Amino acid sequence: MRLFTEAPAQRGLSLATVSRFRQHAVLEVAAYARTVVHVATDRLRGLPPPVAVFIWSRLLIWATAIYAWVWFVPRPANPPNSSDLGYATEIWARGDAGWFLSIAQHGYQRNGGAVFYPLYPLAVGLLGRVFGGYYVTAGIVVSLACCAAAFVLLYKLALPRLGADGARRAVLYVALFPMSLFLQAVYSESLYLVCCVGAFLFAERRRWLAAGIVTGLAMLTRLAGLALFVPILLLAWRSPDRRQALLKLLVAPAVAGLYPLWLQLQLHAPRAAFANEAGWGRHISPAGPFGGLWHGFLKAWSGVDLLVTSGSGNLQAAAHNLEYFAFVVLFLWLGVEAWRRFGAPYGLFVLGSLAIALSAPTVGYPLLSMPRFCLPLFPAFLALAAIATTARRDRTILVVSSFFLAVAVVEWSVGQWVS
Repeated sequence: MRLFTEAPAQRGLSLATVSRFRQHAVLEVAAYARTVVHVATDRLRGLPPPVAVFIWSRLLIWATAIYAWVWFVPRPANPPNSSDLGYATEIWARGDAGWFLSIAQHGYQRNGGAVFYPLYPLAVGLLGRVFGGYYVTAGIVVSLACCAAAFVLLYKLALPRLGADGARRAVLYVALFPMSLFLQAVYSESLYLVCCVGAFLFAERRRWLAAGIVTGLAMLTRLAGLALFVPILLLAWRSPDRRQALLKLLVAPAVAGLYPLWLQLQLHAPRAAFANEAGWGRHISPAGPFGGLWHGFLKAWSGVDLLVTSGSGNLQAAAHNLEYFAFVVLFLWLGVEAWRRFGAPYGLFVLGSLAIALSAPTVGYPLLSMPRFCLPLFPAFLALAAIATTARRDRTILVVSSFFLAVAVVEWSVGQWVS
């Protein structure tokens, strides 16, 4: 490997020779990678498509994360948990995972943690006690189980709309989305995703009580779960048994109301989940989602100016703000496409979810975490699968998405901020 780091003259080789050697090495690595993919595909060929995608995508992301942790200088974002299984699991406890783990072990305190909704830490806490205090491992297991279920349900939901190939590609686009690493981290993304897909699937099959319960569980997982209630109501309104459907969906706000009730009993602060957002640098924009969109645009534009013209200053902040705005634009377009192709409920879920996030911008980074917030917006991936009907479009999406996923996994592994 020193051949790649020493000057050609030191090795007695010409630049042309070194260039040919590098090209040969790249081709060898690419050939080996293709062999590994083909072997994995053959081994998983007998499994249902969403299960196969789940297995190889999670293993690939996990292997990449461990490789990056070992190869680069690790900078842990959280102090190591001596009671867990070492870096192979600790690597998935970055950033906000510390809050989920703290709530899972000790419950809610008067420390601003109420912005993290209770369903995920409750599940992690229960399983962590079963595991004898291995809470990080419990969080990973919960996330992976919900991820697998979400892929299977998404495939079933997409099948009648996109066919087998389109349904497989929709699942694949979610699995290789740049922020899909959060689907196995100690975060609530997987749980929220399975609740959202499940609510739509139950509603499409007119199982309204189940749809209401799952919608309520989504609202116990994330504040953005409020955006799920409206499209499910719309599906119920269009149902032939409208009255019964709407009545059964009333279970959703009843389930969601358990959280402020619990905060009142424990902290005597039923509005803590909303009031504490200010402590995280977020504020409600007077202009609603248009305020966040405008400030995000201004930050993105200044980021372009900084990156292109000056080349100095806080380039990382400029790149982040530009990235966040790009994701908003992309998913606004996909939300409209989902509305046009699959109906108003699907488009409303995407656009309503974006509106909630845009209505509470963050100081300095108005669209902070927007790429991660886009991950559970599954109708956007259905729309993407419907658009990418040619091999070239499909290949372009997979290459671009995989590249940024790899970058995000490496950043995550070495403890840098990822969405």
